[in-house]
Amino acid sequence: MSISKVANSRLSRTIQSIPPSGIRRFFELASSMEGVISLGVGEPDFVTPWNTREAAISSLERGYTAYTSNSGLYELREEICKYLDSSFQVSYEPDKEVVVTVGASEGIDLALRAILDPGDEVLVVEPCYVSYDPVVRLAGGVPVAVQTTLEQQFKLTPEQVEAKITDRTKAIIFCFPNNPTGSIMTREELAALATVFARHDLVVISDEIYAELTYDTNHTSLASLPGMKERTILLSGFSKAFAMTGWRIGYATGPEDIIQAMVKIHQYTMLCAPIMGQIAALESLRHGMEAKERMIESYRQRRNYVVKSFEQIGLSCHKPEGAFYAFPSIASTGMPAEEFAEKLILEQKVAVVPGHVFGDGGAQHIRCSYATSLENLEIAIDRMDSFLRAQK
Repeated sequence: MSISKVANSRLSRTIQSIPPSGIRRFFELASSMEGVISLGVGEPDFVTPWNTREAAISSLERGYTAYTSNSGLYELREEICKYLDSSFQVSYEPDKEVVVTVGASEGIDLALRAILDPGDEVLVVEPCYVSYDPVVRLAGGVPVAVQTTLEQQFKLTPEQVEAKITDRTKAIIFCFPNNPTGSIMTREELAALATVFARHDLVVISDEIYAELTYDTNHTSLASLPGMKERTILLSGFSKAFAMTGWRIGYATGPEDIIQAMVKIHQYTMLCAPIMGQIAALESLRHGMEAKERMIESYRQRRNYVVKSFEQIGLSCHKPEGAFYAFPSIASTGMPAEEFAEKLILEQKVAVVPGHVFGDGGAQHIRCSYATSLENLEIAIDRMDSFLRAQK
């Protein structure tokens, strides 16, 4: 028996079947080269506002270094409920229907493990955040891709959901505003989907981490629609809109039975999110709205610039209405997305993410984050223009 086979026999078949993150591969390549402008990782270029940082520093000075409740600080859960009610018109009970998680990503994992039995199918709406498919598998479920396309503006339709449902379908997971496409769903579009979800008794995992980052219309939370709160797990956090990626504070809200099941898993694995981060998140909700709005306005300006610029250099790009990603088509180049991304970083030192890592529907696209300075975006566009001209 070879050494590799001996080594592989120590690992689960599930983990061996899951590839490494396609985003991180290009992030690591970019970090190993000098002079690279990265449009790859979805992370705000803003530093967490000072008042939020100061709240965390003060908490350390006052000795707040212990565990919190497994569900999170009660004051934070209260403030999250007030925020969701005032901003998105959906109300929750802080003592029963909220859990503070280690980022929204942990919330995804907890939600899936709380509801799935081995073999249960989960509809995964693509293009999507790269963790959905692997985390469904790690929870014992079977991911079933539902592909959206550029022609439909990467929006999900009731007909697509109906076509994928079987007697084993337990849940559906999606993210709107969408990573990587920037697409949103209107209230009317979500209402049409809600009818299908209710008819088939689906649990809906609604990742709304980019809810605040909409530019042309207000975000509609799925849980705010009639009959949807009792079947929706709403996931969000502080990483994107509040520029708190490294703090790793997220939250999940939903029906009491599901949230308490998630708390049970959370208490045996993470125990609780870090208390300093929770105190910082509390400060963001109480006194961070002005800074949040300034950042959103900056993203709006950058969005407008990159979409116009991509069109000018010959890459068609639908206008993202939310999040902070552009998803231009590279079909006109004739190159596969991975080849395009590799050549671009090696020849022009611009890092983007090939669209196929987000699902087959992204195969002829690249994801470009505009959560970086306008100056960097201008340099990146110039380099991409040079790259495209050299391919002709």
